[in-house]
Amino acid sequence: MITTVTLNASIDKAYYMDEAICNGEVMRVSRCRNSAGGKGLNVARVIKLCHEDVLATGLVGGYNGQYLESLLSTDGIAYQFGHVSGETRSCINILDPQYGSTEYLEPGCVITPEEEKCFIELFQDIIKKSDIVTISGSVPKGLPCNIYQRLIQMIKNEHKKVILDSSGESLKEGLLAKPTMVKPNKNEMENLFGIEINTVEEVIQYAQEIAKMGIQYVVVSLGADGAVLVMKDQVLRARPPVIKPVNTVGCGDSMVAAFAVALQRKYTPKEALAFAIAIATANALSPETGSFEETQCLEILQQVKVKECEKGEYVCH
Repeated sequence: MITTVTLNASIDKAYYMDEAICNGEVMRVSRCRNSAGGKGLNVARVIKLCHEDVLATGLVGGYNGQYLESLLSTDGIAYQFGHVSGETRSCINILDPQYGSTEYLEPGCVITPEEEKCFIELFQDIIKKSDIVTISGSVPKGLPCNIYQRLIQMIKNEHKKVILDSSGESLKEGLLAKPTMVKPNKNEMENLFGIEINTVEEVIQYAQEIAKMGIQYVVVSLGADGAVLVMKDQVLRARPPVIKPVNTVGCGDSMVAAFAVALQRKYTPKEALAFAIAIATANALSPETGSFEETQCLEILQQVKVKECEKGEYVCH
């Protein structure tokens, strides 16, 4: 079983506008879609679509927390959350013809030390039932920035695989526990090393620095140009077919989900990277976040090109 961790879950509200937003005016929303949100829950939905057993965990609270669990039940996703006294946050995404997507993200409630302790105890039991664990997204207020490091160490103590997809201090601290895989983007690597990255060669160079920390797989998305998978002694680059994207939100989460599935199925690195690119590309063709059409994904998979980069040269042949 694959377990996804979302400590800062949310009710995601997508507001679809027929007209461009006019500041200071009353605006009518043409339609609204609510979903159980947070990066880890996007990951869970994609794993479910891949027909693998998945369990969602994390922290929820209040009426919004109850609503989030009911939305997951509707999606057919099993869950086992730690419950807190605060209210689960809401995040609003306004989609209008002029500006495209504008997001308003609430910070979320403060987690108490006692609530943290209860979750750690719950999580210890969940790990025993899991083969692979993914940890995604931001850390809510009240939890220490090394919380992901602690969770990763707990997972590794049980000899299970773990994927980390975070940023800032939680990524920096999490790397110290040496997760099986990390998926930083270009901006996150720039912040991590305090540098500016301008080329794919530099992306690979700094991904190799992360791999040297003891990380088995470092995956960096290149957007429409695909992604690179960097390992200790091998670098792979994958390119997707050219598409006209409908919605790119959640493509990174889809990639994390695909790699979790690939680890569960014991795919080779080349197979895993191609599979992840196909699912992320199919997600970009779906209007919904964390969703894809299976037949479309299979068609894309046949068109994904994966090549090995020459050692030390970063040139793909």
